[in-house]
Formats: sequence, C-alpha cells, structure tokens
Amino acid sequence: MEKGHNYVLGVDFGTDSVRVVVADAADGRFVGSGVSAYRRWATGSWCLPAANRFRQHPRDYIEGLEAAATQALAEASGRIGPSLAAKVRGISVDTTGSTPCLADASGQPLALREDFAEDPDAMFILWKDHSSVAEAGRINSLARSWGGEDFTKYEGGIYSSEWFWAKALRVLATNDKVASAARTIVEHCDWMPALLCGTRDLAAWKRSRCAAGHKALWHASWGGYPSQDFLRLLHPRLAELSPSLGSETWTAAEAFGGLCAGWASRLGLTAGIPVGVGSLDAHIGAVGGDLEPGTLLKIMGTSTCDIMVGPGPAGVGEKLVRGICGQVDGSVLPGMIGYEAGQSAFGDLFAWFRGVLAWPLRTLPGLAPGDAQRLEEALLPALEAAAAKVDPAASSLVALDWMNGRRTPDADQSLKGAISGISLGTDAPAIYRAIIEAAAFGSRAIVERMREEGLVIERVAAVGGVAMKSALAMQVSADVLGMDISVSSSEQSCALGAAMFAATVAGLHPDILSAQAAMRAPALKVWRPDPARRLAYEGLYRKYKALGAFAESATKEGA
Repeated sequence: MEKGHNYVLGVDFGTDSVRVVVADAADGRFVGSGVSAYRRWATGSWCLPAANRFRQHPRDYIEGLEAAATQALAEASGRIGPSLAAKVRGISVDTTGSTPCLADASGQPLALREDFAEDPDAMFILWKDHSSVAEAGRINSLARSWGGEDFTKYEGGIYSSEWFWAKALRVLATNDKVASAARTIVEHCDWMPALLCGTRDLAAWKRSRCAAGHKALWHASWGGYPSQDFLRLLHPRLAELSPSLGSETWTAAEAFGGLCAGWASRLGLTAGIPVGVGSLDAHIGAVGGDLEPGTLLKIMGTSTCDIMVGPGPAGVGEKLVRGICGQVDGSVLPGMIGYEAGQSAFGDLFAWFRGVLAWPLRTLPGLAPGDAQRLEEALLPALEAAAAKVDPAASSLVALDWMNGRRTPDADQSLKGAISGISLGTDAPAIYRAIIEAAAFGSRAIVERMREEGLVIERVAAVGGVAMKSALAMQVSADVLGMDISVSSSEQSCALGAAMFAATVAGLHPDILSAQAAMRAPALKVWRPDPARRLAYEGLYRKYKALGAFAESATKEGA
C-alpha cells in the first residue's frame, strides 16, 4: 500500500480523557492527534471515592469525542492538505471497561434525559467503580449453588465488582426510578459505534465479543449470556432486560456500520465510511503494542491489564484458566483465545502516595495555587530519583498493591493494601520504592498463576504511561519478573491499535495481523533484569506473599 493515500481514525476513551489519532494505514504514522479531557469528570461530580463510586456522564464522551477528533483532523489537514477528509477510510473505537450504563429502548443512556441528567445511577459506571462488591459476591455464590451451569467458569471462576452484571444489579436493586425506566444495559464500547452510526434499533447493534465475553458472562457454548432463570434469581429486572442484549457478539475486526450523516457533518468526514465494532482499551492496546502468541502484553497505566493470546481448542474442550479475568475466543485477535488478567491499581498507587504527601500543599495556607501545583508535580520525579538509591537487599519494607482491591489472581475487591516493616528510620523514598515493588510483585503473582495454568510466557512487552515514564518501575518489574521487558515507542498504543482495526474493517488490510505488521511501532527500550537485585527480590517476594495471606485472612475474619 502506498503511503499518503489512506488514513484512519483510532479513538481511545480513557479514564480522564479521549484521544483521537489520524494514522496512515500504510505504516501507522500519526499525522494528527487530539486529546480532550472530560469536563464534568474533572470536577469530581457524581463520584464518591470513599464509597468506591465513580460515574461518568455520557455528555463528556460526546463532547470529548467531537473536540478531540476535530483537533486531530485539523492537525492532519495542516500536514496533508484539504484533501485529507476524503482520504479518511474508517474509524474504530476502544473504551475502558467494564463501563456499563442503564439505557432506554433506543440504547441512549438515561442520563441524556432531562429527568435523569443529574442521577449518578443513570450514568456510565466507570471500570474502577467498586460499589457493587456485595452484588459480585451474590453472583459468585449463586453460580456455585443454583444447580445449573456455572456461568463464571470462563471468567477465571470469580466474578468481579468491576464488571457488567454486578454493576447493573447494584443500580437495579437500589434505584427504583432508574430500574423502572431502563430498557437495556449498554457497555461504553458498544454505545460509541452505535452513536457514530446513528443506530437506535437495538436489534441492529453489534455488541463487542471482547466486552461481553470478559465482563458479561457471554459464551458461545451456552448460546450467549446467562440464562434468564439464573438472572431472575439475582433480580427480576435483569431477566427482563437481558433479551435486549441479543445473543450474538462480534469481534473488533468487523464493521458495526457506516458513519451517519450527522456525525459525518460534525467531523467533516464522508458519510458511510465503516465504523468498527467497539472493544476494550487493553485488548485493542495489546494489538497496538506488538502482542503475539507467547507474549504477555502489559498495559501499564492507572491500573494494569495483562493480555495474552493462544490457539483455540483443537478437538477437545477449552482448558479453563482459574483466577484470571476471562478467556474469550476472538476477544483480542479473531480465531485465537484472548486471556486477560491485571491489577486494580498500578499508576494509581503512585498517585495515591503523592496525594498523601501533598496534603499540606493542598490544604494549608501560605502557598499560591500555582506554586502548590508545581510542587506537587515535582514530587514523583524527586521520589523516584531518591527511591532508585534504596538497596532492596537492605530493605525491611514490604507493601501490598491492593489499595483498590485485587483484580487477579483471584478477584477480591474487598481486600485492602498494607505496608509492613516501618521503623522510625523509614523515609518517604523507601516507602515509595516499597509501593513500586508491591506493584511488581503483583505482576509476578499473575505470571506465576498463568504459568501454573499452562500458559506459555516467552516474553513480556509493555505499553502505557508508566511504561513510558517510570524508569524505576520498569527496572524493578524486570528484576522481579526475571525477564526482559520490551517497551513500545508509541505513546498511544490503544489509539494505534484502534487505527489498525479501522484499517482492517475498511478493507485496507486483509486481516488484523497484516494491519499490525504494517502499522506497528518499533520498540523504544528493553529493560533487562539485574541478577543481584533479582536474587534480593526472591526473599522480598516471599514476604509479600506471607503479608498477603495474613491480610486476606484478616479481611475474611473482619467480614
């Protein structure tokens, strides 16, 4: 394919903002990009962190998409010229997940209605919302006791409060007004393509295989989603709403539909260009970050998602992998089983500690707001420089990375973090390093579980903000894992992955592997383990596991 003739849009909805890139389908080169922060989200509206409630308004997504896409297309037009718009061939979208919302009969989120505009339960429930821990517990208990199929068995055997049904159940059980008005439940990654295509008939929606399989208990072997009998035992409204989901799902390599005239006009693009089926950011980002069989691809941001792919079963039943976030045929690459694991907090751990240290800057008088902000922004680089000098072989500190619960192995969002070994000689850099080490130990626990379950990990690759920005976190991770970690040079691996899928659904490449081969970014750096530090971390990792076992038992006793 000749460069400069075919362009695609990759749209990546993150936790705080939406990013749009305009990429050349021939080589993946970005010719334009735009970022738009969610205006309402930035104010903290409708979020209660102390109650683990995090909600996002659909208007943030709509406004953010238009602003970021307009910015990206304007930048690209400045480089390519006014003919750019006619050369844009397709669009694909990824989002956080599971981020579901109760919606009306046309799939429109209830928060877009005037009477629900300020109701948090009518908004999208962000991936890191853990307000449905009890509901997840009910789903797990029922799955093992109701006498029918265990619908959690392809989800690692444990359903999480971060996922679709638990969140919907929480709203239906606690908000009668929203429960009465709802006619369906939409995942963020499904609503965005429907919005771009102007599709208001739920029967015409193409729901994401990735989101449905990993988060909503969909599996082909039982004909779709959990049975109505099972859902009715959880809540009658779940059974009533479930038929609106249909029973089929589609991979991100397929087209959802064509860009509608309204959005074509708003963006200055050609109506009818294909819009891909949506997917989750980690799975799309894994493709954008050089995922292949035998590779563990780590998306290292506020949390982590660890993605692998493997061949489907050949004439035998699918091997169940316990304690992960699901295994789904086609969730990452068509024709291959995608495996997902991850940590509920990674970069969020470092931001939390910065916030603890910055409390005086934020609350005590004497500093101008600009000075306080500059000082707070300088904290992490200073901590990292000092923490890099701490010798792990001489450290007595051990921390747990469960400040936001544990995603894997064995999801349990009721767990809390901990730090042990503190003395009067302990300083902030030593604590910061222990937190980084805890994040790396959590990664190692995932790797060990995957290997115990028969998955072959030959190499580790990483993308995301932490992978690009924190040298210490990457070196410690390599030391703890005892493996090289290759970091992609792309700062927008999720958006790049979305662009690869857009090029595929537009027919510019015959399949997603061909698109990936043509459009992938080269490696930026390879982090290699230090043998001496690796040996020191063996002892600290044993202490991490012992502390974790103690914290788990204490949590259960407290419950």
